[in-house]
Formats: sequence, C-alpha cells, structure tokens
Amino acid sequence: MSRKILYRAALLCTLAVLCSCGGYNQILKSRDSELKYRTALEYFDQKKYQKAANLFSDVAEDFAGTMREDTVVFFTAASFYFMGDHDTSGSLFDDFRRRYGRSPFLEEAEYMYAMGYYYSSPAPERDQTNTTLALMAIDTYLERYPNSDKREEMLARIGELTQKLHDKAYLNAKTYYDTGKYKAAVVALKNAIDRYPESNHREELMFLVLKSGFELAENSIVILQRDRYQKALDYYYSFASEYPESRYIKEADKMERKAQQFLARFSEDENANSTENSNTDGD
Repeated sequence: MSRKILYRAALLCTLAVLCSCGGYNQILKSRDSELKYRTALEYFDQKKYQKAANLFSDVAEDFAGTMREDTVVFFTAASFYFMGDHDTSGSLFDDFRRRYGRSPFLEEAEYMYAMGYYYSSPAPERDQTNTTLALMAIDTYLERYPNSDKREEMLARIGELTQKLHDKAYLNAKTYYDTGKYKAAVVALKNAIDRYPESNHREELMFLVLKSGFELAENSIVILQRDRYQKALDYYYSFASEYPESRYIKEADKMERKAQQFLARFSEDENANSTENSNTDGD
C-alpha cells in the first residue's frame, strides 16, 4: 500500500511540476501513457480541450482493448464537441454509440451527438440538411431515453428546428412570388402548405397562393384567363373560409370582385357571340 501511495504522490508531483513549467510538450513526448491519460483528464476539467484532445488521441492505441478504451474515445469526442468542432465530434460520437453500447458514457454521447447537429443547424436561408439530421438524432435520443432529465430541453430544440424548416419552406416558395414567377409560385406555395400544414406561415402562404393565382390570370393571354380566374376564385374561397378575419381579407375580397367581374363579362361576351352566330346561321 505504501508503495502505491508513494507512486501516486510522485505521479501527482510530476504532473504539477510539468504543468506548472509549461510541461505540456514534455508530457506529449513522454512514453508514459498513464501520465498522458491523467493529464488529459486534468486538462479536460480545466476546459483546455485542445490539449486534452491531443493527449487522449495520443494514448488511444495504448488503451485499446482495456477497460478505459471507451473513456478515452468519449473524452476525445467531448473535447472536440466543446471546442465547437461538431463535424469531428459527430463522427466520433457516432462511432462511439455503435461500438460501446454498454458504456456508462453512452447516454451523454448520444446527447452530444444530437446537440452537435443542433449547433450546426444554419439559418433558414441556407441548406437545412443538418437541421433534418438534428431532428432525427433528437428523436432517436428521446426514444431511447424517454425519462431523461434533458427531455424538456430536447423538446424545445425540436420546436426551434421545426420552425427553421417551416421558415425555409416559406422563404423558398415566396421567392417565386417575389420574382413574378406566379405559375411556379402557386405550385411551390401549395407544396409548402401540404408539407407543413401546421406552419405558422400558413395564413400568408394561402393568401400568396390566391395572389399568385390572381396575378397569373391578370397577366395571361385572353384564351387562358377564364380558367385562371376561376382557379383564383377557388383559392379565394379556400382562404376566406379558413381565415375570414385575416388581415389580408380586404385585399382578398378585392381580387375576388375583380375575378367575378371578369367572369361575368366573359359570360356576357360568350352569350352575345352565341346569339350573333345563331342569327347568322338563320340568315
């Protein structure tokens, strides 16, 4: 026992001296894996994650196949996670959760794996692949750990990420309207509604479907206007029935009246032409 105590005391003294004297490089060059391992844990506790990652990576082979193999891999991944390198930590955590299914660090590894994607999720204007991956990873985490003390936090993250997807769909569809591509806008806007029916942009999306349909009819050649005004009316009825008190309802009503007026004139002209043709046939 005394030898073990003396060994540990000597080891701690060595650590203290090397660290206080800027001995990181000396430890890194050392062949003492135990010293590197313990120093790496100290650096991690001190939030010196780059140094910790370097030392953990350096001793990974030495501890492969031992009881501390999963510890080394976990803290290596965690070091990259806290440095903000979520690509590297994500790959390491993904490998960890596949290889160490019984590790006491597994739940924390899966949490950080999911959160790495959450932190990598960009603004709605950009590609949302990582947002989708984050949602999948969080769903997996909640399925595996339904009683986790992080459950409420993760549910809140789902709300944030889902909102980004709603915003992305809205912005993409609205771009067609803003650039005057009304036919494509109708398709894109309706797709956004169908894909995310619970979106908080639903009211505006439905109004823009109506407005795009109306503008498409207004700017069409005569032969296409009747059908397109009729479709615009269909969009109006759908919108007005769902949002009768909408802030857009007055503008929507104006478009409805114009569409009705056009269709009424079209019917009058059609009847007049029919009567004229009948009279000509009679002559």
